[in-house]
Amino acid sequence: MATHSLSPSHVPLQHLTRANPTHLLPQAKPRTHKHPTMVAALTKQSTVEIYPKPSKIPPFETSLQTSSAPPPNQPLLVVSTNSLQYESGFLGAIPEPYEESDGEDDVSDITYLTNILSSKVYDVAIESPLEYATKLSENVGANIWLKREDLQPGSFRFELDSFDLGICKILRIDDVFVLQGGYRVFSFKLRGAYNMMAKLSRDQLKKGVICSSAGNHAQGVALAAKKLNCDAVIVMPVTTPEIKWKSVERLGATVVLIGDSYDEAQTYAKQRAVKEGRTFVPPFDHPDIIMGQGTVGMEIHRQANDPLHAIDSLHAIFVPVGGGGLIAGIAAFVKQVSPEVKIIGVEPADANAMALSLHLGQRVMLEQVGGFADGVAVKTVGEETFRLCRKWVDGVVFVNRDAICASIKNMFEEKRSILEPAGALALAGAEAYCKYYGLKDENVVAITTGANMNFDRLRLVTELANVGRQREAVLATFMPETPGSFKRFCELVGPMNITEFKYRYDGCQKEAVVLYSVGLHKPSELAAMVNRMESSQLRTLNFTTNDLVKDHLRHLMGGQSNLEDEVIFRFVFPERPGALNKFLNAFCPLWNISLFHYRSQGESGANVLVGIQVASSEMDEFRSCANSLGFDYTDESDNAAFRLLMENYQK
Repeated sequence: MATHSLSPSHVPLQHLTRANPTHLLPQAKPRTHKHPTMVAALTKQSTVEIYPKPSKIPPFETSLQTSSAPPPNQPLLVVSTNSLQYESGFLGAIPEPYEESDGEDDVSDITYLTNILSSKVYDVAIESPLEYATKLSENVGANIWLKREDLQPGSFRFELDSFDLGICKILRIDDVFVLQGGYRVFSFKLRGAYNMMAKLSRDQLKKGVICSSAGNHAQGVALAAKKLNCDAVIVMPVTTPEIKWKSVERLGATVVLIGDSYDEAQTYAKQRAVKEGRTFVPPFDHPDIIMGQGTVGMEIHRQANDPLHAIDSLHAIFVPVGGGGLIAGIAAFVKQVSPEVKIIGVEPADANAMALSLHLGQRVMLEQVGGFADGVAVKTVGEETFRLCRKWVDGVVFVNRDAICASIKNMFEEKRSILEPAGALALAGAEAYCKYYGLKDENVVAITTGANMNFDRLRLVTELANVGRQREAVLATFMPETPGSFKRFCELVGPMNITEFKYRYDGCQKEAVVLYSVGLHKPSELAAMVNRMESSQLRTLNFTTNDLVKDHLRHLMGGQSNLEDEVIFRFVFPERPGALNKFLNAFCPLWNISLFHYRSQGESGANVLVGIQVASSEMDEFRSCANSLGFDYTDESDNAAFRLLMENYQK
């Protein structure tokens, strides 16, 4: 008998028919073109400025708004991530055919191509290797190649005995290349930042640059400034982990910590840019940034055709998508030199701003964005990046958090490298796509974009990796509260390996709910075990895809109760001192807190499950208080798993 599932779904998945997979492969849309195919160190001491949160940050001048901001009086459509969901691995959000109007876009596209070919990124970056993933290829049946931007800047195949980057030197020692005295940012972001800054005039460089970022873009700007002997100010939210802002500080930049969110940090950075005459370096929505990132596509094209790799035919390149700078640059190059190669974006299912924008034919703003893959947690994609993606990208694949964790583990087993969640996103998408369409013997490239993993995040990754690999299942079984039933349960589990088990006797009930996890080798093992349970009148439910169970309820077994007017919410707390007090001050003593479970996710914050007794007549006031916090939250009051595991039930 099939396993029952109580995984909540806010909207139904798009109806998908899986017939012959080889006939379902998405085909690239025909493209028409009017043009033929074309193939010093900073010595000043760095400082950190920490500002209290301002009571009010005035709006920035419209003349210097980034193009990703909504135009005056024309706000972007605000949408929920749940308004577009489909099965992992399915290629959706395929743009409508792009119609050229007056030829201006053609000129722009050729400009992208020629500027990518002549980019100056190699003053600081290196051509990252394209490596074959043997184990991963065997597992999925397709040939998976890894474009190792997580090693940037590093050095691998060079013909010279040394390679001087100015800020570091790579030496050949007994045929082994060694990075000497250098800085490593472990991310592709260096390319775009340097390409834009290298084009600034001498006067602009003298006045300095400024950016807002809590991640890899900050390190890219700081390293580029060091190479160009330019003063750099990096603005980060006060919630930024110390390890990140110290990494930027070591590169010689001035770090400013201000505001609770990225939006507040960005507003301050743009105001200071105006005040001090600095150049603001955006993270993705600028032609020079896009062109710098586009050199990744140029390298893939060259490497796929060189004798060392000799890839006969490249089916697709999988690219992680945040604001869209990387995929826009890659698409702008590859689609003009190899239009048959698919350019496929990969987004977390809860951070799908590009997919929704392509699906609706206009840029949108997400009302809430998932923060696990924080490197791509963007609510609004760029204006120029959207234009290019709408013209060149073949669609977007979704993956969930479990799949990302599985790919981090797969990468570790393949190369002994640990990727950050956003860095493993393209690999997760490539694996899901190949499995969904049954791709065999085709060549696909996945770009591993970053390795700035926070150590605290590894605990969660290890907990979810086997679930994402379909090597572990989370189940609940109803077991009679009678002598011998526990032994009988274990016998029915049989040869399956129990990896976690939660049980607490409840004398008030005829049945107990046992929450447990089992290791899997193949899906048929799980089906056989569940069938044994059902045949023995032990009702079994599958919670493998229920995040509420995996994050919280599996740690709260044994305390069931029925409370009047109890509502259940999940909040995302910023990882900084005072967050809990801010939460308590908002709700106490107005309402009684009946449940509280805190799960840190490292630098991206903490998942907090809260039960609060709120009368129905006071819900509007409660939501007003919740909104004033500025924390993302989700109502879980109707989650069937919570009612089953945490409330007293009657048989």
